[in-house]
Amino acid sequence: MREILSKYLPENAVVPVSELIKMNGVHLKIVNERITRHGDYRRMPDGSQQITINANLNKYRFLITSIHEIAHLIAFEKYGRSIKPHGAEWKHCFTSLMLPFIRPEIFPNSLLPVIANHFRNPKASSDTDAKLSVALKSFDPENDKSYIFEIPAGSLFKIHNGKTFKKGPRKIKRYECMEMDTGRIYLFQPNAEVHLIKV
Repeated sequence: MREILSKYLPENAVVPVSELIKMNGVHLKIVNERITRHGDYRRMPDGSQQITINANLNKYRFLITSIHEIAHLIAFEKYGRSIKPHGAEWKHCFTSLMLPFIRPEIFPNSLLPVIANHFRNPKASSDTDAKLSVALKSFDPENDKSYIFEIPAGSLFKIHNGKTFKKGPRKIKRYECMEMDTGRIYLFQPNAEVHLIKV
């Protein structure tokens, strides 16, 4: 397990994460990228615990995602299956599990304050915390995607399913963007990654 995890995690996180996985009887599957999620937790029909995590995540996002999913398992075991998946019990478990990792031996100094701020009240996804998402992206390999907030108003862009949108105004936290084929308005997080169409 440690040998596999060493390919995906910061060096000083490998042993504590593998201990958490072993201690909680988790079957870890590393899978191809899924657009809609970084990872997930499931209790299988036979009662075993399975966590899947996308293989394409950078090591810091992989660590946060691993702990996020283990926190689901622990919260359900501790508080019962009727709790909200990302409610107060999960937030408490996630924060408690993450605290030992929020140190300079594991995360770069540039990420530490952003991560510490995130864990004051962790979100259901690191992607919905725009500051954390942008900070983590700086450790991804170069790609041809842009964030919504980076592209000019009125720009055309495509998303993962090939649909084309026009960037509109920002309303409170999100951008109103019009789907070109239907004229319907959709709301996008500022840190949604899209392909800018150059005209």
